[in-house]
Amino acid sequence: MALLDVSNLTITFPVRREDSVEQVIAVRDVSFSIGEKEVLGLVGESGSGKSVTSLAVMGLLIHTATVQGSIQFGSEELSTASEDSKRRLRGKQMAMIFQEPMTALNPVMRIGDQVAEAVLAHNRIGKSEAWNRAVEALETVAIPEPARRARDYPHQLSGGQRQRVMIAMAIVNKPKLLIADEPTTALDVTVQAQILELLSELRQKFGLAMLFISHDLAVVSQVSDRVAVMYAGQIVETGPAREVFRNPLHPYTTGLLNSVPTLRTNRNQPLRTIEAGLKRSESPLLEVAPGRFLRAVPVAR
Repeated sequence: MALLDVSNLTITFPVRREDSVEQVIAVRDVSFSIGEKEVLGLVGESGSGKSVTSLAVMGLLIHTATVQGSIQFGSEELSTASEDSKRRLRGKQMAMIFQEPMTALNPVMRIGDQVAEAVLAHNRIGKSEAWNRAVEALETVAIPEPARRARDYPHQLSGGQRQRVMIAMAIVNKPKLLIADEPTTALDVTVQAQILELLSELRQKFGLAMLFISHDLAVVSQVSDRVAVMYAGQIVETGPAREVFRNPLHPYTTGLLNSVPTLRTNRNQPLRTIEAGLKRSESPLLEVAPGRFLRAVPVAR
C-alpha cells in the first residue's frame, strides 16, 4: 500500500478578468503515489504546478482554491478531511521544507523557539522538554553549537544554516513523509551538496519517504528513486529515475534534457561517461542521454 496516493488531482483558482471572474486550472488530473521510504522526484519548469501540488497535499492552499480528486495519506483521505484532522497530521506525520527559509522563518523568534513550537503543537510536554528536543533536532541537522545557536535569530545564520533549521523543524517529530520544495535552489553548490547529503542521511536514519521537488535535473537524478515530469499542470511522464533520464518518452522530457549543455572533449567527439568507478566526492558526470551529461553535485564527506 502506498504511503501517499494522489489520484486525479485538479486545482483551480479564481482570477478576475475585467468585469468577470474566471476559474484558471493550475493543476489538471494529476496522479502519482509514493511508497514508504521511497523518494519521488517531481521535476518541471517554474509555473508547471509542482509547488501547488505539494501545498494541496499539505492542505496549505489559500481558501479560494478549489481542489478536486483524491489525496490519500495512509488511511486518511485528505481531500475531505477536516481542518483539525489535517492540522493533526501536518508537522507530525507529514512535514514540508519550504523553498525560501528566510521568508518561512519568523524573523523575530529565536530559532530554538520555532523548532520547539512544532514539538509543542503535537506533544503533551513542557516548554523545557520541547526546547531540549529542538536543540537535539538542530544537532541532528549538524548546526554547530546547537544549544547556543538555538538562541539566535534567523538573520544571524547563513543561508545553509537557515535551510538546516527548516529541515530540523520538519523532522523534529519524525514524520513518515517529507516534502522538500526546491530545498537547494538559493544555495551555492557546496552548500547544496551538504544539504543533499543531510537529506540522504535523514532518509536512512528515520525511514523517510520524500516528495522532492526541483527543476534541477542533476539533483533530481541523484536523490530520486522515481521521477514524475510535470508540464503545464499535468504529469506527462513518470518512471524509474534512470529510465526516464536515459530513455525519455515525452517530447517535453526530451526538451528538458536537451536544455542541458553537452560536454565534449572536442567539437566532434562526445565525452564518455566517467560515472562508473568514481567516488561520490569526485563529482562525476552522469550520462543521462547519449552524449549528454549532468554534472553531479559534489558530496562533502
